[in-house]
Amino acid sequence: ENVEYISKDAKGNEYIVKATKGEIDLNNSNIIFLQEVRSLIKLTNSDIINITSNYGKYNTNNYDTIFSKNVVITYLQNKITGEYLDFSLARNIMIISKNVIFTNEENILKADVIEINIETKDTKIFMYENDKKVNIKNKNYKNGNN
Repeated sequence: ENVEYISKDAKGNEYIVKATKGEIDLNNSNIIFLQEVRSLIKLTNSDIINITSNYGKYNTNNYDTIFSKNVVITYLQNKITGEYLDFSLARNIMIISKNVIFTNEENILKADVIEINIETKDTKIFMYENDKKVNIKNKNYKNGNN
């Protein structure tokens, strides 16, 4: 009940994972299954990233975390929602997928996957099928005035 894991990597990035409940995987003691997950990522070269989800799978060995069901990521004025997030400090990557919606002050974007390099902030946004397009809508666009 009310578990918390705090880790820091060699670069000074801090990663805090909290959950209302944690259960150790009987087959692998490094894996913890989490419920009602709240995570805080304090990167040395960036702003704080908040992540919440209904469930999580946390690896105490390398801090990799899978967030699932109602995933919400917030940082600065950006918000990304989806159903699945693969987060890895070791690989410097966040991969958000399934019903992904990215919103900020200006845009609403819908895609299958958003992949973000945590260190460089390089971002890839794509669809699984070639014939489908990423949908971007500018909130300020009204009747061709923009």
